[in-house]
Amino acid sequence: MEYNVENLFDVFHDSLKSDLEFLPGSVRNWTKHRFWNKLIHISQVISSTAVDQLPDAIMLCEVENDSVLRYLTRRSPLRIAGYDYYITNSPDERGIDIAFLYQKATFKPLHFNEFEIDRNRIGNKPTRNILYIEGLTQTRDTLDLFLCHFPSRAGGQRVTDSYRRYVAQVLKNQVDSIMIHRNYPRIIITGDFNDFPDNASLKTILKASKVEAVVNPSSLYNLMIEKKPGTYKYKGKWNTLDQFIVNGNLLIQQDGHLYTSSNWVYIHQPSFILEDDYEFGGQKPFRTYNGMRYQGGYSDHLPIVADFHW
Repeated sequence: MEYNVENLFDVFHDSLKSDLEFLPGSVRNWTKHRFWNKLIHISQVISSTAVDQLPDAIMLCEVENDSVLRYLTRRSPLRIAGYDYYITNSPDERGIDIAFLYQKATFKPLHFNEFEIDRNRIGNKPTRNILYIEGLTQTRDTLDLFLCHFPSRAGGQRVTDSYRRYVAQVLKNQVDSIMIHRNYPRIIITGDFNDFPDNASLKTILKASKVEAVVNPSSLYNLMIEKKPGTYKYKGKWNTLDQFIVNGNLLIQQDGHLYTSSNWVYIHQPSFILEDDYEFGGQKPFRTYNGMRYQGGYSDHLPIVADFHW
């Protein structure tokens, strides 16, 4: 599962980060009650994806720090799942990071790393690191996971396009290295890319294409192409900013090994995380904040889920 949880901040000030708007008495009036309500909501969304079991692995975008994850995994309703986690230590100005939650019974991390992005190449604005996890599944397959939250479109898509293309190139270099050095790589790339599947960062730089009848084991495939309605709604239009990308090896069925299909990937949209869109029609994500006004919702994104079989 991947989910941008829209500003999961605690109520304490980090003097090294610009988190003042998410403090009690601030312009958003972020309080302990609102923080705990947010944790309960995230737990509810994660639990609602379960058919036979909760997700084995979860990526969360826009998480402030380690203490927030401790509250989520140890003290919220999600504590019964027993998740462990990793979190990046990014130079992002607001202090938001990328988190990876996993079930210790079904996934064993072997190696953890994060790749920092050169701020001089992205308008001198530090952004989120790319989180890399190497681990073993129950099938003894080695998975290489790349978890991303690309630079936002703030300032305009045209101005910031080169920033995301640069981060995509950093990601591509690391993926290519895995492809070269591992005998039979199984690679999953996921996150909020702030780009659509047909934008240059994903289509041209990363070369993540639509799944076709004939699969190349070493090529990358974007499993979110043509998925509806989208994961983020802006001015009445749904867009897919959150992606699941895998290499061809994970699309080839082999006895005893992990594999998936574009048919097993979906945008999770239970009714309680949506609300009526009175301005543009239809529905939209039920957000925690609408601008600076607190709504008490869930997130401005919808989560995505991928099933894997063996």
